[in-house]
Amino acid sequence: MPQPGVEREAVIRVRGLRNQFGAQVVHDGLDLDVWRGEVLGVVGGSGTGKSVLLRTIIGLNKPAAGEIEVLGVDVVNGAAEERHKVEQRWGVAFQDGALFSSLSVLQNVQAPMREHLDLSQSLMDALGALKISLVGLPQNSCPKFPSELSGGMRKRAALARALALDPEIVFLDEPTAGLDPIGAAAYDELIGALQRALGLTVFMVTHDLDSLYAICDRVAVLAEKRVLVEGPIEQMTEVDHPWVREYFMGPRARAAQQKG
Repeated sequence: MPQPGVEREAVIRVRGLRNQFGAQVVHDGLDLDVWRGEVLGVVGGSGTGKSVLLRTIIGLNKPAAGEIEVLGVDVVNGAAEERHKVEQRWGVAFQDGALFSSLSVLQNVQAPMREHLDLSQSLMDALGALKISLVGLPQNSCPKFPSELSGGMRKRAALARALALDPEIVFLDEPTAGLDPIGAAAYDELIGALQRALGLTVFMVTHDLDSLYAICDRVAVLAEKRVLVEGPIEQMTEVDHPWVREYFMGPRARAAQQKG
């Protein structure tokens, strides 16, 4: 988390973003800053474009208008070489893991290394095993295929792959979706520990109130095609908006508050 009194650095800067699919406008005039070293939770109702925002920032979706800078690089209109270099400075774990089904866990983790680095196989084996250990998976999971893993183990394997290139920023799309409460809490704890140990900036799309209270420094609420409000989770209860009130002041929110 950025230290109080220290000037904040925006490692992600979004201005005037417009995402549109045919006649459907998902975002219009969306602005957002993500500060170095923070865990930002991005929330919003169904159809507000949480995952679309993530995919647009990492270049999987071309916006209709707007500017996006990541680590000082224009990732919308910048030079291809610059964009390629900055992509090595972030890692992504998608909601379902998106692991290659025909590759082992170790081979999945090594995939970014093969694409971006020139390393010997023995060094990739050692680094891959280290990343797998870092996310709390046993070494006997290295030769296993995604189909042989539980849902929670697949999410950890995907996180290990996201960490393969020692990124500065990690993007997580609904990281605790489908996990039981114990597994979700353990995953939150893992993310928090890795963020502190590695100095990561974490951009996390989530609907999980427990995660917001457990590890997020700030929350950005998507509504009305933009970031309606952003700030510490404690401030969300002061926002006079129907969805925000229901989400952050409903019975599930009160339960999550008590846990946090």
